[in-house]
Formats: sequence, structure tokens, C-alpha cells
Amino acid sequence: MNCPYCNSSEFKTLETRDSTGNTTRRRKECALCGKRFTTYEYVETVELMVNKKDGRIERFDVNKIIRGLQKACEKRPVSMDLINESASLVRQELMLGKEEISSQEIGDLVMKYLKKLDRIAYIRFASVYKQFEEPDDFRRLLLEVKK
Repeated sequence: MNCPYCNSSEFKTLETRDSTGNTTRRRKECALCGKRFTTYEYVETVELMVNKKDGRIERFDVNKIIRGLQKACEKRPVSMDLINESASLVRQELMLGKEEISSQEIGDLVMKYLKKLDRIAYIRFASVYKQFEEPDDFRRLLLEVKK
């Protein structure tokens, strides 16, 4: 593993703690640039495959979930730790006894966790995920969020 900022392989672990669902969270500091970052370690049991809308099948990549959450939470008061934790929870829930999942299942789960995390981010994500085309699409979602 290398530092995500300067690509150095020299860093020290500042803190290690168990996180939800058999995951270990480690806080690290780069010895070269001094920046800090978080890593998550988990046991990978079965390689999860994703069935895409167009019929392709590809490997599950939790980083795609993290990027989607980051985009939805941009300029919102949501920390990277919360984003990473939510992505980890989505991954754990998807791994329960399945070897193949649909991209729709992933999107639905991301929405479930985003709704709890930040309602504005939830609306942003939903507008892209559900391909909103009309203002009424937003109205319906806003009514659902208010409940």
C-alpha cells in the first residue's frame, strides 16, 4: 500500500479499531508528506459479481460506491469517515450469501444508507440513479423524503 497523496510506502499506523461487520479501520500517517488517511481491512470471502443493466458482468468494486457517495455528498457536512462507513455497510449487506447481484440492488442499498446520512445527498443521488427528467420526479421524491 502507498500513500494516496504522495505515493510513498513509508507510513505509520496511528490508530486501529474494529468497525462494523468484521472490518478493521486503521488511521495512518505518511512519513514523507505527513498527511493522514484511513484504510479499511476486511475478509473477502467470495468475489462478488455485478450484473449491469446492459447485461455485462463485472467484479464488485466498493470504490465505485465511495465515489458515488462522495459526488452526492459534495459540499455537504458529511465526513469521509461517514462515507467510507456507509460504503462498508453497503458492501457487507451485499455480501450476505450472494455471489452475483444486480447494479439496481447496489443503487437501492446506497439510497437506503444515503437517506439516513443526508437527505440532500439522497435527492442528488436519486436524481441521477433514477434518471429524473421532469420536475415532477423531484416533487415525488421530496414528498417521500418529508415522511
